[in-house]
Amino acid sequence: MVQPYDGGDPTADLEERLAGRRVLVTGGSGFIGRRITSALVAAGADVVVTDLRPYPGTDVRYVGGDLRHREVREAAFEGGVDAVVHLAAITSVLRSVEQPVLTYETNVMVTQELLELARRGGTEAFLFASTNAVTGDVGDATIDESFPLRPLTPYGSTKAACEMLMSAYHGAYGLQTTAFRFANVYGPGMEAKDSMVPRLMRAANSGATIQIYGDGKQVRDFIHVDDIVQGILTAWLAGHTGPLVLGSGSSDSVLDLIDMARDVTGAAIPVEHVPAKNGEMPAVRLGIAAARGLGFQPRFDLRAGLATVWPEFSGEGVAK
Repeated sequence: MVQPYDGGDPTADLEERLAGRRVLVTGGSGFIGRRITSALVAAGADVVVTDLRPYPGTDVRYVGGDLRHREVREAAFEGGVDAVVHLAAITSVLRSVEQPVLTYETNVMVTQELLELARRGGTEAFLFASTNAVTGDVGDATIDESFPLRPLTPYGSTKAACEMLMSAYHGAYGLQTTAFRFANVYGPGMEAKDSMVPRLMRAANSGATIQIYGDGKQVRDFIHVDDIVQGILTAWLAGHTGPLVLGSGSSDSVLDLIDMARDVTGAAIPVEHVPAKNGEMPAVRLGIAAARGLGFQPRFDLRAGLATVWPEFSGEGVAK
């Protein structure tokens, strides 16, 4: 049951509230996974990370391997788990179109098996990385949790299927299940990513031209990774169950994003307009009233957030 927000900092006293809690983070070696794992460790939680890639640190227990394999899943739950932060998935829309069966196995089947292990092991909370792609193209409307599930790709459909499974495990077994519908996440630690923000940072560093699909006036909601971490912890500690849209609550055009990147980096960043891709949505606007009602408060506007990304691309070191 969602607890009412009392006006204080919902992530205050994390050490008191999370110390000694055992948390499994799937995909914990990835961009968002590393950030939330660090926050949990700093709060005194006992973290288990499972990923195909080694975790870059010694302050967690690492279980390597493919979660489609039972022995990997069971090793991750060994000793009991209080909460699961499930980030591991195939996240490429293009790959999902090319490999729908593998996407189903990796995203849906694995989530089902993890939910069952959580149920049998007495886990309290299952926190899942979903996407606003579960709602499909809604034009210029502001997306919130009330929109029906109408995914347009295998990727979106697998996330929607997982949301339904989680709803069932809450209804039938009382497991706290939260599906976070993320906006476009950016921030420190994304040097290996191929989304728009790291492309801009690489172009600023190298002097290369960056391609813009269409006229560049399409708008998106960009949210800093540290705000995502805050949102996940806020919802967990508030006992929220069900879908939860996590974004900045403000949408910027691609052209505005490029102008801000120019200001932050001091680079010209020349652009080339290319034809828009089929299915390119003109706008993604998110309503985050439900998250705010739990105490979530985005702390980074886009310009300030970009300033935390630039150092790791410019050679100045990683911003904290």
